[in-house]
Amino acid sequence: MPLAALACCALLAACTSGASDGSEGPRQQAAASAEPEPEAPAWNPSPRSVAAIGDSITRAFDACSLLSDCPEASWATGTDESVDSLARQLLGGEGDIAAHAWNLAESGATVADLPAQAAAAVAHEPDLITVLIGANDACADDVADMTATGDFRAAFTEAMGTIREELPTAEVYVASVPDLMHLWEEGSGSLMARAVWRMADICPTMLNGAGDEDEATAGRRTAVRERVEEYNAVLEEVCGADALCRYDGGAVFDYPFTSRHISDWDWFHPSRAGQSELAALAYEEITRD
Repeated sequence: MPLAALACCALLAACTSGASDGSEGPRQQAAASAEPEPEAPAWNPSPRSVAAIGDSITRAFDACSLLSDCPEASWATGTDESVDSLARQLLGGEGDIAAHAWNLAESGATVADLPAQAAAAVAHEPDLITVLIGANDACADDVADMTATGDFRAAFTEAMGTIREELPTAEVYVASVPDLMHLWEEGSGSLMARAVWRMADICPTMLNGAGDEDEATAGRRTAVRERVEEYNAVLEEVCGADALCRYDGGAVFDYPFTSRHISDWDWFHPSRAGQSELAALAYEEITRD
C-alpha cells in the first residue's frame, strides 16, 4: 500500500478510536454528563397546617361587631361553624385549628406590609400560606395615591421570595383582589350604605360621591378598577412562576356577591356569609387535582 494511503488509514483510526475501544467521544460525554430535568414538586391537596397573611378581610374586620377584628369568622383560619373556614375544612375542629393555623394578617395592611408578614408566617413552618392583599392599595385618598403597579409587584415578589427561600416545599394560595367597582354597584343604591361610606371615609377612591354619575367621578372609579385588575395580573404572573403557588384565577374578583355578603356595619368588608364564600373558593382551588 502506498505510504499516503497508509497515513490516511492511521489518521482515520485515531479519529474513531474513542468509539472502537469503548471510550466515549466528546458528544457522548456531554450527553452522559447532562442530568435529567428535576420533576416539578407535586401539589398536596391536603395540607395539615395553614398560615394566613393579608389585610382586614382575612382578619374578618366588622364581620361580627363594629370596628373590630373577628378572627374566629375569618375565611382562612376561623373557627366559626357558620363560616366553615379553609382551616376548618382542611384541619378539623377548633383544637386542631388552634394548634396548626395562624392568622398573621393585619387590618389596614397594604402589599408593602406583606414581606414582614411572610417572614412571620414562615417561622411557623406551615404546609400552606394563604395571601389576600391589595384592596387597601387601591383604596387611597386619591387616585394618585394608589400603590403603583410596579411597587405592588416588587413587594409581592419579595414576600414570595421570603416564603420560597425559607420554606422550599410550602404551598401558597393567592386570592385575587375583590372587585371594588362591583362593591360600589351593589351598595350605591342604598341610602344607608352611602351614608356609612361618607361618614367613615371608606375607600375614597372608589366610594366618594357614591351617588354621583358625572364623567369625572365615573372616570375615577374606572381608574381604580383598572388598577385592581393590574394588581391581579401581577399576582397571577408572580404566583404562576412558582410551581407550588396557586392563584385563584380571578375567582374572588369575579364573584357576584350581593348585599348579603357585605358587613351591615360598614358596607365594605365581608359579612360572615361573605367570609364563608371566600373559604369555599379557596378550598375548591387548594383541593383540586
